[in-house]
This record gives sequence, structure tokens and C-alpha cells, in this order.
Amino acid sequence: MTDLTIADAQAILAENFPPWIRDLHLRFDSLEPGRVVLRLPNNPKLARVGGILCGQAIMAVADTAMVFAVTSALKRFVNMATVTQTTSFFRAVADQDVLCETRVIRLGKSLTFGEAVFRSIEREEPFAQASLTYALLTAN
Repeated sequence: MTDLTIADAQAILAENFPPWIRDLHLRFDSLEPGRVVLRLPNNPKLARVGGILCGQAIMAVADTAMVFAVTSALKRFVNMATVTQTTSFFRAVADQDVLCETRVIRLGKSLTFGEAVFRSIEREEPFAQASLTYALLTAN
């Protein structure tokens, strides 16, 4: 099996994710086995009072990015389901693109564990972090 490419990941996103996730216009900044960086472009539709990026969008991006971290680790897309997602928000971010860097911490046969760290394009310091667990529904 070959490594997952950005073109492969974009096709998986288009074919397997609901329209509202595709409407986020996520872009793959990098993709390597077990690690993915997704960019969420600034979008006023995702802002709450004061132009602050809403937590629901942040959590959806973490969940989506981790699917691709797992997919890249397995070198193929399998059906999976989110078991847990715990998200911590450290500060607000407004009016800018954000990056979500995800990595697989442990790839198991039925459960996989990972983390997502969010940074704005203007600051290196994280503004949010998530820990995620997935059930792999197709045997690897």
C-alpha cells in the first residue's frame, strides 16, 4: 500500500463527508502517515458574537482531521466512529484562518487514540486542543 496523498484525501472528503463539512472548505496543508494539518479558512458564517470562531466549528474540524490522520496511518479509508472527543479552549480566535494539527497517538485494531492542536496563522501558541478516540468499524 502507498501513502495517502492530498488528492486521495480530498476525494475521500468529497465522497464520505456530509455537505456541511465540505462547506467548511477545509484544505490539507500537510499529510503524512498518522499526521495531518488541516486549514480552516476564515469564514464569517462560523463566527459568534464579536467575530469569534465558534466552538462547534473547532470541534467539527478536529473530528474531521482525525479521520484523516487515522486514514493516513492505515493507508486506506475505513469506516470509523467517534467514541470520545474532549476539547479544551484556551483563548478566542477571530477573523483569521486556523490550523488543526492532528496525530495518531495509538493505532489499535478496534480503537484508535489521537490528539488535535489548534493554532491561528498569526500565533504559534495553541488556542485549543482535543483528545479523540475512534472505533474502527472495518478490520485493519
